Formats: sequence, structure tokens, C-alpha cells
Amino acid sequence: MNAPLTKIRQLESYVAGEWVRGAGKAVPLLDASTGEAVAQIDASGLDMKAALRFGRENGSPVLRKMSFHERALMLKALGQALMEAKEEFYALSTATGATRTDSWIDIEGGIGTLLSYASKGRRELPNTRVLVDGDAESLSRDNSFYGQHILTPLEGVAVHINAFNFPCWGMLEKLAPTLLAGMPAIVKPASQTAYLTELMVRRIIDTGILPKGALQLISGSVGDLLDHVDCQDVVTFTGSAGTGRRLRTHPSIVENSVRFTMEADSLNAAILGPDALAGTEEFDLFVKEVAREMTVKAGQKCTAIRRVIAPRGSVEALVKALGDRLSKTALGNPAGETVKMGPLASLAQREEVRARIKDLQADAEIVAGDPDRPSIVSGNAEEGAFLNPVLLYCDRPDVAQAVHDVEAFGPVSTIIPYDTAEEAAELARRGKGSLVASVFTNDAVFARDTVAALAPWHGRIMIGNRASAKSSTGHGSPLPMLVHGGPGRAGGGEELGGMRSVKHYMQRSAVQAAPWLMSEVTGRWVPGAKVRQDVHPFRKSLAELEIGDQLVTASRTVTLEDIEHFAAFTGDTFYAHMDEAAAKANPFFEGRVAHGYLIVSFAAGLFVDPAPGPVLANYGVDNLRFLTPVNPGDTLQVTLTAKQINPRETEEYGEVRWDCVVTNQDARVVAQYDVLTMVAKT
Repeated sequence: MNAPLTKIRQLESYVAGEWVRGAGKAVPLLDASTGEAVAQIDASGLDMKAALRFGRENGSPVLRKMSFHERALMLKALGQALMEAKEEFYALSTATGATRTDSWIDIEGGIGTLLSYASKGRRELPNTRVLVDGDAESLSRDNSFYGQHILTPLEGVAVHINAFNFPCWGMLEKLAPTLLAGMPAIVKPASQTAYLTELMVRRIIDTGILPKGALQLISGSVGDLLDHVDCQDVVTFTGSAGTGRRLRTHPSIVENSVRFTMEADSLNAAILGPDALAGTEEFDLFVKEVAREMTVKAGQKCTAIRRVIAPRGSVEALVKALGDRLSKTALGNPAGETVKMGPLASLAQREEVRARIKDLQADAEIVAGDPDRPSIVSGNAEEGAFLNPVLLYCDRPDVAQAVHDVEAFGPVSTIIPYDTAEEAAELARRGKGSLVASVFTNDAVFARDTVAALAPWHGRIMIGNRASAKSSTGHGSPLPMLVHGGPGRAGGGEELGGMRSVKHYMQRSAVQAAPWLMSEVTGRWVPGAKVRQDVHPFRKSLAELEIGDQLVTASRTVTLEDIEHFAAFTGDTFYAHMDEAAAKANPFFEGRVAHGYLIVSFAAGLFVDPAPGPVLANYGVDNLRFLTPVNPGDTLQVTLTAKQINPRETEEYGEVRWDCVVTNQDARVVAQYDVLTMVAKT
């Protein structure tokens, strides 16, 4: 039974299909603005081994039996249900210190990520259980033995240990690829803001959309959970580098070679180009972006700008512009309409940030903001975790240490001057690996050289300038289709990135087999596999069509008149088609040759059945290659084979991929490609 939601209550964990409370003394969780208790948390006494077993025995088998499209539709339904409940999440989110804008990133940004994976899964993945990875490799001269890489879901549980700053997005951005891959998850939110995660998980479970065991929640400490993980499980962690290192070296993770992904501290940099002088659009955009990254979520973002790297000659103008802008930031209780920045997540977090500011002062001086005396427009200055934005300046970054080592996880940034473009990149690299860097410039050469220097040390690089200002998603916004992660200090992990992240929860295996067995395993025809030549395959509905259905066409001879007509009709009068002497001088040809697209057009004329039927549309050609020149007098023939059939779950049609091979009179391959069609189910 679900516990009623009251203002102050003990959070529960959702384990083995039940909502349960810990057996120990619950710890109070406080409103970041008022210091009042929001909830209590405890997970002691829970059977963590049983939780893993429940996910493996219940969630995993059901998810693995579903196709990618079925799982994608499950994510879509879940995202739509959560979007309908969003105002309930917004109401509770203010207790975390988040403004409406901050909460939008966390709540609707997280739900949007879920929906994005649902959409991309249906567009980019087949409606199968096994994912074919790359092309089949012939391992014999006679094509009687093939190799193929495939991806299948791991049979364990993904354990996601998340940070306090994004209690919704942090869960959903990991949960989306996990479930799409076919793996169940156990989510462990950071205690400080776990009440919001718990509410969202309650609403997820209430929908009944997920299979039993697909999602479990631990509200509190993970206890001995990691003692019981094995090689089929995955552990992901977002948080401090110190905690991440301890988890990475946990005996069970090491001994069982458990996949472990970490996103940790990151001293992200924003670089102002030497061309972006005060008064330019790039300078103004830079100031706006730095200020935004310092104040959104009160600077409690893993992607926030910590180091502001600028030409030495622009420092004075930059300090003034940033100081003026930050001074106008209304700090207070995020429930207030005029408040632009809320408090840190807790008093302990504020003291942690103040301590790190003192560390930074070993190399830098404060040029804007007072960390010890917050100025607020609402809220409780004593009990609330308020901290005004603090801007520092380090004059000698070449000999400094703290500014390149210490992260104050709050509204804190340090301006660092550079004298040359090479020095700017070197200063950014001294962060020892970061999630993101941004470069603001309208100079193409500076952008090119700086990106090349930054790329090995950063997971993402954003170039900002006047051309992209209106459409840019900004320095600090991880996107579902782009990778989120970074080398070195940033943890060495990788999340998001579209379908790349789905594969993190799958095992890549190499399969070797005879062609017909390979086709049976992968659902994709390969040369040498069984074929069926009866009715023209374009006369068959999706229900009738089978992998290996094949058509060998009649032949057609290409004439010089065909080539000249095609050239006149299309305007393609390239010399190789029109000038005998020039074509002979080309090392690839012996004389005038047919256009490649003439060959493709003739091939279509040979294999297409013109009468209305199940084939609804041709929507593309993949992997087109011209392998042998076609001269006047050559005769073409086409072999068309149903290579892959991909029915849609919610439509009355599916996609069919056809293997198309065009040969000449000597049986040499002239052209080879995949034809893509939409075919009716019945």
C-alpha cells in the first residue's frame, strides 16, 4: 500500500515490489530556504541482496522478452504520465532550493529526456530483441562462414547512485537508456533531496506501466548492496571524485569486473576569445552565459562554469560586467516570483562551499560577492542555505594550484587571464579533465585551434557566437543526443549520447556461423543464406514476406544513346560520360562510362513491380557503392533480396531493407546498396 503524502513523513524505499521503511533512526531532511523539516530518511535493515535478486528474477526476464520498440513505447507512456503530474513535482521541488526555472531543467528536462529516448528508440533501433552491430564479415572465400557482432541486454540490474542537485533528471537520464536496453534498475538518490525522487518514483509505480521489478528505489544508504553485485550488473555513480574512487575499487566491483561508470567533479572552463572585446556580441554573450551558469541551481551543476578564462586585456571590463550583472541577482526563497536564485541544497553544503572559497583564496582574490553575509529578498537568512554569487580573480594562473584543483560546488567562479591562445587552452587543460568547455569567439581559426587542443580533455565543447546565440542550448545543458561525461577528473565515464548509452547496458558478442544460421540468429539476411524465389516480393505484405525472399530480374543493355539521353535530361555532362578521349585518359576508365545514377535508375526499372500493392513507398538508399564501370554495350541484371523486416508496433506498416546487387554480363558486381521501403502489414 502507498503511504499517504503529508508534509513531514518518513520516506520509503520500493524494494521487491513493496513500499517499506528502514528499521533504524530516521534522519530529518530540511527545506533549503526555511530550515523546516520536509521528510525523514532511513534505509537501514533492508535486504539489498533480495532487491538485486528480485530485479534479476522478475524485471530482467520480462524486459528482455520485449522488443526495442515495445520498450520505447513503454518509455513514451511513462513520460506522458509524468508530464501530467509535473505540477506536483514542481510544488515539492522548491524545498530543494530550486526556482521554477531550476525545477524546469530537473523535472521537465528529465521527462523530456525520457521522451527523447522513446522517440529515438523507435526511429533508430529495430523492432527486435537482438541488436546487430555493424556489417556481417565473410570469414571464407566462398561465403560459407560469417562473423557478426550482436548486442544483447545484460541479465543483471543497473544500480544508479545519483547526486543531490538533480533528483529527477539525474534518475531519468540514466533510467531511459537502461530500460530501453532491456535492463531493470535500482535507483539510490542522494539523501538531501531524496523526497522529490521518492515522489516521482511513487507516481511511476502508480502508473502500472513498468513490469514488476523493472524499477526499485532505495531511500537512504545502500548498505551492503554493492557486496552482492556480479558481472551481469552495472553500477553508475554521480557525485564527488573521492566517493567515486571508493565505489570503483569496491571488492565486488573489482573481483566481478562489474561495469562502472562515474561522473565526478569537473572544473569546467569558459574561454573568451581574443576577438571578443568589450562591446562585441560575443563579449556580451559570454558575460550572460557565465552569470547564468553561476546562478542556475545556485551553481550546483556538474557542468557549471568554474574557471572563466579571458584575455588579460579584457579582465577589467569582464570583472565589472559580471559584477554588475551578478549584483542584480535576487537571492531568496524560490517560491517567490521575483527570486532569481535559490539557496544551496543544505546548510552543510553552504559550509562546504565557503570552505572551498577559502581554499581558492590561496591563489585568488574575491572581486564580487561576500560569502559570509548573504543578502536575500526572502527566506530565513539564519536557517536557509543562502549564498550570494562569488566571483574571484587569479592574476598568476601559471603558478597557481588551487584554482585548477578546487571545485566550490555553488555560485562561485574564478576569472583567469591568458596572454596567448595556446596559454588559454593549456589553462583549460589544467583542470585535468572536464565535462564541458565553452569557447566564445567569432574567429574561425581561434575556434578551430582551441577545440583541437581542448578535445582530448573534455567530453563536450560548445562554441558560442552571434550566429548561434538564439538557438544555442548553452554551456551547461547536457542533451539526450550528445554524450555527457569527461576524462580524468570528470570520472572517465560517458552517459547520454543517444543510442550510444543504450549499448552501455548490453553485451557485445561476436557470432560465427554458416550464413543461414547467421540470418536466423540476427534476423538479417547475408549472402549465402537461404533464399526463396516465387512470387515477386513486392506483391507480398509484411505478413507474407520472409527474410531471403528474392527476385532475379531480366537484363537490360546500356547503350550510348541511354548515356547521352541521361546526360541531357539531368544536366550531368561530366567528361567521363561525354568525352571519349578524356575518359580514356582517366586511370579508372577505358572510355565513356554510364552515370552511376543511371545504373541505379535502370536497376529500379528492372526490379520494381509497377502495379499498386503492399509496397507503399521507397524512403531511401543506404551504403551505395559503384564497383565496376559500365560501358556502352554492357548488360545489367539485378538480384534483390529481402534483407531485414522491421514491423512497426503502432502502425499498419513496417520497414523492409532490401539487398540490391547489380551485375554485368560477366557476373561482376557493378553496384551494391540497400533499398529501404515501407510495406503494409496486410
